[in-house]
Amino acid sequence: MPASESATNILIHLAGGVALLLWAVRLVRTGAMRAFGPQLRHALQRFTRNRFAAFGSGVAVTMVLQSSTATTLLVSSFAGQALIASGMALAVLLGANLGTAFAAFVISLDLGWLWGLCLAIGVAMYLSSEAMERPRNLGRILVGIGLILLSLIELNTAAAPLAGSQTFRTILGAIGSEPLLAVLIAIAATWMVHSSIAVVLMIATFAASGLFPPATALTLVVGANLGNALIPVLDQFGAPASQRRAAVGNLATRLLIALAVIPFVGPLAQWLQSLPSADARLAIEFHVALNLIGAIVFLPFVKPIAALVERLMPGKEEKAATVSPRYLDPNALDSPTEALAGAMREALRLGDRVDAMLRDTMTLLEKDELKLSRVIAEADDGVDTIHESIKLYLVKVSRNELTEEESRRLFEIITLITNLEHIGDIIDKNLRELAEKKIRKRYSFSAEGLVEIREFHQRVAAALGLALNVFATRDLVLARQLFADKAAMREAERHAADSHFQRLRSGRPESIETSAIHLDIIRDLKRIHGHVVSIAYPILESANELRESRLRESKAGERRAETPAVLIPTAHPGN
Repeated sequence: MPASESATNILIHLAGGVALLLWAVRLVRTGAMRAFGPQLRHALQRFTRNRFAAFGSGVAVTMVLQSSTATTLLVSSFAGQALIASGMALAVLLGANLGTAFAAFVISLDLGWLWGLCLAIGVAMYLSSEAMERPRNLGRILVGIGLILLSLIELNTAAAPLAGSQTFRTILGAIGSEPLLAVLIAIAATWMVHSSIAVVLMIATFAASGLFPPATALTLVVGANLGNALIPVLDQFGAPASQRRAAVGNLATRLLIALAVIPFVGPLAQWLQSLPSADARLAIEFHVALNLIGAIVFLPFVKPIAALVERLMPGKEEKAATVSPRYLDPNALDSPTEALAGAMREALRLGDRVDAMLRDTMTLLEKDELKLSRVIAEADDGVDTIHESIKLYLVKVSRNELTEEESRRLFEIITLITNLEHIGDIIDKNLRELAEKKIRKRYSFSAEGLVEIREFHQRVAAALGLALNVFATRDLVLARQLFADKAAMREAERHAADSHFQRLRSGRPESIETSAIHLDIIRDLKRIHGHVVSIAYPILESANELRESRLRESKAGERRAETPAVLIPTAHPGN
């Protein structure tokens, strides 16, 4: 029982150390993205004029982010938007490979004494900088570094007793005798934790504790190195070919290195151990050497490799690209400010799409072009697609720790896209069908009726444009102007209805046959205007510009009722 309890305690400490290491690496990456995300993106785009500058930017950015996967996804996104050439993208990724190895090397230095200092300074910065985002994120980075160092101490302490266990030695000996199995295990572990730094640090710690021999450690490092290149390829499965090529090219280079090294791991481990400089960090140093050799071998050939990958992955033009989101970058999710900026751009793009639908509807009503009806229906499908994409993206953003300002902006974006989606539905399900009914029955509006609809439509379209400006600028003057237009629109609706019924009373045939369609169009345009005005509500509420109710308080016992806009004669044939 005591031995069993001891083994259980060791495994618990081991699992806790692994979990702490994974969490700490993620904490550093999240803090770096939030503190320096825009600058890192700018650096990746700016320093790609030649392969050496691109390589250097990949090393630097990855050392800051502590993740070559994050760098790969950023570069792949740029390549997919044609912001960086394929050859230069591959050069950045070769730098990212070396950057992640350097990051593991620095962390593995004998800095165990530093963890307390990092935690103390990091927590102090985080708690004392609630109003300033960057100092808080710098504190988060320091806390992450401190926890990484602490987790390595815990792993080393927990792994040491396991080195004397015959059962573990038998299991690990079986893994060491099968290099392919060891590589597959390391690939699977790297995929599960999505961090080669964490896996390589664990391998080095276990090897230093005598848990498995150097040859097994080197084989596992090769597998972790290969698994790290596989992660972004699988993460981008289904993305356009132009976006995936750089990651596939990088995976190909690491696969060639793995195939060249694995057959000689045994003799290589013996030779490295015989060197005077051999120490407990042999696996870490081998990881650095592996990626340094890869950079030296493949950097001169990045353009031919990129051309070969492009030939093997030509890509296809996708019709759906016109309705897919453009600015919802999944790599920006760890930086809420940047992610919300992308969501805002996508929301404005959605607004432009709905605005085009609204204008096409008026053309359809005037010119009776049925093919335009199909265009509007397809446009609404695109509105639904983009709305859903933005909504799901904002859900992911909301999982972060948001400031009050970021929470307010997120709510404003949700309000905008929800109202735009409702407007799109009214246009597609109501106005478009009314236009088709008019075309099928060969109805024609009276000249006066068409002018009324056109003027009403123009007011609604102008209000939509103003609402998008209010959302973009958050200008209170414009927001008040939009809100004030609501009362003017009610008056315009009454005037349009009154004019229409006057034509009915005069017996105008066109007005009689289109009466239901005419009134429904005015009603639906008024509904659209209501959704348009709602876009300004969050901005007005945040400035405390709205009352809880628009109803005026009445005196005790006094009743007020609105006079109906129009009294309809009950015996008129036009009803």
